[in-house]
Amino acid sequence: MAIIDFAPLRIPLYRRLQTLAVVLYFYSFYFGALLGVGVILLLLFSSYYPIALLYLGWAYLWDSGTPSHGGRRSNFMRSLKIWKYFRDYFPIQLIKTVDLDPKNNYIFGYHPHGVLCAGAFASFATEATDFSNVFPGITPHLLPLMALFKPPLFRDYIMSSGMCNVSRESCEYILTKKGPGNSICVVVGGAVEAFNAHPYEDYVLIIKPRKGFIKLAIRTGSHLVPVFAFGENNLFNQVKNPRGSMLRKIQEKVQSLVAFAPVLFYGRGIFQYSFGLIPHRRPVNIVVGSPIPVVKSENPTYEDIQILQETYINSLVKLFEENKHRYEKRTDIKLVIE
Repeated sequence: MAIIDFAPLRIPLYRRLQTLAVVLYFYSFYFGALLGVGVILLLLFSSYYPIALLYLGWAYLWDSGTPSHGGRRSNFMRSLKIWKYFRDYFPIQLIKTVDLDPKNNYIFGYHPHGVLCAGAFASFATEATDFSNVFPGITPHLLPLMALFKPPLFRDYIMSSGMCNVSRESCEYILTKKGPGNSICVVVGGAVEAFNAHPYEDYVLIIKPRKGFIKLAIRTGSHLVPVFAFGENNLFNQVKNPRGSMLRKIQEKVQSLVAFAPVLFYGRGIFQYSFGLIPHRRPVNIVVGSPIPVVKSENPTYEDIQILQETYINSLVKLFEENKHRYEKRTDIKLVIE
C-alpha cells in the first residue's frame, strides 16, 4: 500500500502563501475559461442580463481586435505581490548574460515548453523576476495560444499581464507599430513539446520545423534571443509515453485536432506531497542568452531563413552547454534538437 506523504501542520505563513499563489495560477488556467463562461451564463439568466449583453457586445465586437494589437497590459496586475509568492514557491530565477539595447526590438525564443510554461509566465507575463529592472527599456509580451483569448472574462485577465495572441498580425504589430524596445516571447516548441517534458531526462526540443519565428525576425528586423529554462521540465511528473507507444499516438492525434496537448501529468497536492495537480517545489533557472543581430528583409529567401535558424540553434546549444553544469543535477544531461 502506498504511503501518503502529508504536509506538516506547522508550516510558515509565507510558504502557505506561496502554495496559495501557485494554486490560484494553475487552477485559473485549468478552469479560468470555464469560470468566465459560467459567470456570463449566470448573468444572462438573471435580472442582470443587460450587463452580460453589454460585456459580450464590447468584448467580441468593439474589443475583438485588442489581443492582436498589443493587448491591454496593466503594470498594476503584473506587479501584484502574489506573483512574488509564485516565484518563490519553486523558486524561479531570471538570469541575464548580456544587456539588451532598448533601441532594438527582440524575439525571445523560450525553451523548453514544459507542461504549463511556469517560468515563461513568471518572467515575461509578470514582474515576479523583475524583468523591467533586469532589462530596462524592454517591454515583453508573452504569446500563448490564440484560443485562450476566446473565453469571456478570462481573455481580459490574461491580457492584463501583457499577453497577446500568437498570430502573425499580433507579432508584426508589436514589433513594428509599438516602437523600439518592444519584444515578444514565443515558446518555440509549442504544445506538442510538452509530451517530452519528463523530469531529469534529456531535453528534447522541437525547433527545426519552426521557421515562422525566424522569418518573422527577418521581416521585422528584430533580434533573436535564445532563452533556456533549466528545470522547467521537472515541475510535473508525466505518464510514460515513449515515441511509438499507443498513448503517444493518441496524444499526438488529439493535439493535431484541438491544438492542445493532452498531457497526462501529476505533481503534488495542497496538503500532501504524493499526488495532485500542483507542481513540485523545484527550481527553474531561466538563462537569457546574447541577442543575434538580424538584418531586415521583407522577402527573405528560404536560404536566409535556413542560415538564421542554424545560427539560432547553435547559439541555443552553446547557451545550454555553458550553463548546464550550474543548474542541472545531471552532469551528463543532453540537449536534443528535432
